[in-house]
Amino acid sequence: MKNNKQYAVIGLGRMGISVVETLARAECDVLAIDINKENIDEIDGIATRTVIADSTDINALKSIGISNFDVVVIGIGTNLESNIMTAVLLKELGVKYIVAKAKNKRHKAVLEKLGVDKVILPEAEMGMRIAMNLMNKNILDYIEFSTDYSIVELKPKPEWIGKNLIVLNLRTKYGINVIAIKKHGQVDVMPTPEYVIKSDDIIVSIIRSDN
Repeated sequence: MKNNKQYAVIGLGRMGISVVETLARAECDVLAIDINKENIDEIDGIATRTVIADSTDINALKSIGISNFDVVVIGIGTNLESNIMTAVLLKELGVKYIVAKAKNKRHKAVLEKLGVDKVILPEAEMGMRIAMNLMNKNILDYIEFSTDYSIVELKPKPEWIGKNLIVLNLRTKYGINVIAIKKHGQVDVMPTPEYVIKSDDIIVSIIRSDN
């Protein structure tokens, strides 16, 4: 089932491109935005749409219709001023959910004070995992029990059904550590690696909060 959320990625560095590619593979509608044509050319044909624009120009953002997107990812990394100004303008324009790349912990603190919903430290997170976290249509419940770890209940993706946990290798591919399977009010704690996923299973897993 296609994810109907609208995504925009501003800044096509390594992280930005990785997020665009992962969302595109999942058949999501994603707009790629960068001030440099060379970066746009690199992602052309992968993103649903591309735009050359200066994200620190509020009129440029308005013309794109940025406030209509469900999620906007700020991938600008080298220019901190542009990164912060973009976040300020996105908040001003009422973007529903903003994800931003931070260079360091101090930069992260600034973005959080500006009201950015999720701040990414690139050394701690990969673009594929960021995109997976955004595409949360399979997440039924999410409980953060420490600054580092969360418990997540997931519906299995269609391609997981009929395969066992060994074949799926969820820990390596998605950072998902399965700790239980729930079905019809029953809980199977620590299922064996040979357990075959069923369509009505609820997968209880532990993940790092920065996944």
